[in-house]
Amino acid sequence: MRQFTTGDLNKQVGDVTDAASREPVVLTKHRKPRFVLMSYEHYERMRTGRDPRRAYHVADMPEEHQKLFAAEFERLARGEGYDDEP
Repeated sequence: MRQFTTGDLNKQVGDVTDAASREPVVLTKHRKPRFVLMSYEHYERMRTGRDPRRAYHVADMPEEHQKLFAAEFERLARGEGYDDEP
């Protein structure tokens, strides 16, 4: 989770809110965590407990996901994809 100071929020509101749109960020004051800033959508998922993301056991995964998963395993088994990722 990224951290910003409350001073950063005042000076770089665009950078801080851009980061918060992707994931919750911690706002610190005097080097101590004081606040968490997050998108409204993330807040609603937390508040309602309704997260649209799903986790599957491989055997229960939808077929289209199984194909994507298998293709990525094959790609990694060939040694591709390790050096090109940030």
